[in-house]
Amino acid sequence: MALDAICLTAVVEELRRTLEGGKIDKIYQPSRDEVVMAIRGAGENVKLLLSASPNGPRMHLTKEVRENPAQPPMFCMLLRKHLTGGRILALEQPELERIVLLRLEVVDELGDRVPRTLVLEAMGRRANLILLDAEGRILDCIRRVEGDVTTGQRGVMPGLFYHLPEPHPGLSPLLERELDFRSDGESRNESLQEKAERLREAVGAEGYVPYLLLRDGKGVDFSFLPILQYGPGTQLRRYETFSRLLDDFYAARGTAERVGQRGQELLKAVKRVRERVERRVGQQEIEREATRDRERKRELGDILTSNFYALRKGMKSARLTDYYDPEGRETEIPLDPLLTPQQNAAKYYKEYNKAKTAEVVLGEQIEKGRRELEYLDSVLEAVALAEGERDLMEIRQELTDTGYLRRSAKAASRMKTAAKPMEFRSTAGLRISVGKNNTQNDALTTKQAGKGDLWLHTQKIHGSHVILWTGGQVPDAKSVEEASVLAAWFSQAREGKKVPVDYTPVKYVKKPAGARPGMVVYTTYQTAYVDPDGELAKKLRVK
Repeated sequence: MALDAICLTAVVEELRRTLEGGKIDKIYQPSRDEVVMAIRGAGENVKLLLSASPNGPRMHLTKEVRENPAQPPMFCMLLRKHLTGGRILALEQPELERIVLLRLEVVDELGDRVPRTLVLEAMGRRANLILLDAEGRILDCIRRVEGDVTTGQRGVMPGLFYHLPEPHPGLSPLLERELDFRSDGESRNESLQEKAERLREAVGAEGYVPYLLLRDGKGVDFSFLPILQYGPGTQLRRYETFSRLLDDFYAARGTAERVGQRGQELLKAVKRVRERVERRVGQQEIEREATRDRERKRELGDILTSNFYALRKGMKSARLTDYYDPEGRETEIPLDPLLTPQQNAAKYYKEYNKAKTAEVVLGEQIEKGRRELEYLDSVLEAVALAEGERDLMEIRQELTDTGYLRRSAKAASRMKTAAKPMEFRSTAGLRISVGKNNTQNDALTTKQAGKGDLWLHTQKIHGSHVILWTGGQVPDAKSVEEASVLAAWFSQAREGKKVPVDYTPVKYVKKPAGARPGMVVYTTYQTAYVDPDGELAKKLRVK
């Protein structure tokens, strides 16, 4: 759902308590449409997300970790120049509009205190983030729009004075349907103001309350009041704050957006390779199955050898007693008329030996192919865990090094960019590292971790290598359990229950010679059975 005007009002009311009077310390632009501000407020430091993404324009406090580009975009540099060190004076929202104006006071190059305004227009595909000077003139914006006097389209360009857009319906389809449901369809002829008033009445004395709508355990929508239209098929989860609700709701979608088209292209490339390997393994299994009847080839050779006296060159077949048959029945044996009886018998023996050898060779090839499929599955899991462009570059580099992707001239000219594993801290304070791809898994397990540190991985399930750094001490049981939960969550079993997670000191984990990245063997391990928990992962994540 899009963030409607009334839900945005609830968010703004919540943010005023934290943001007004706060000082902007740092500004980042992790993606084309998102800006994150680190703000020092009264008693706490927070991060404010301002998103002009067409798929989810919004503003809220965030605890999600976002990867920042090595070179900040020009709009980010402009915001840093004008707003770093500035104070947030007020948050304003035109009534029933999906627009928020952050009124700011900053110090300019001459040391004077001057006003600035940062405008978030959270209006779907027209979403924008616009910086205004003291006179209300546009300094720049995330999405520039040329005006058109013939159609009345508003221009949003540097140098123009900012004007609010034409009013648009501020209620989401979800709320429209909810009003109809609660009034038996009588709300359809009401004005926007009348509908808004009825919604405020529905909110009641308790005020706006954040609710997440779930189906089959997955968030599908959100609102500021209980949604009744769906009945028992949809559950409601109440949140403490709208920021926490929006952070959770958009987390998975936001990761997919940040990874973007390049991640999809990489995913398609890996899937194509995997399908090709799978077809090859399938054909080899068919060929191996065909070797199962090789014993009959040897038996037919024996029968021919025992009956040379009854055979002659030129025969196309021979009907002979099959002494391998318990009932001693006759069998028809095809012959090559161009061969002698001895040569026909030798032909059957040769086919037997060829099938016997083929079974061994095909078995080795099939096992190699299955290991290849396991590796490619681990790469697919790594792409799903990618949090940004650096992670994708590292996976692409790995696939290039292993020969699955061609090394382009453009890629060869780039420097290798090392992404970092995810970092967590157990309740007891122990460091926990989680690899996001096979390159990171290799580095964590074979190079960085000490022999006494604890290595964890889901049992026979693709997932991340997890290292619980023990500092040479015996880790507490709670930290081991939490590290096990992380290993289960960052695996293909994250939707499961009682997931088996093996753990052992790193000294028992070995990488076989010639093995692909991330592939290890281990001995002397213990197994924990845990439930994956995304909430715990968020709680323990080091920001």
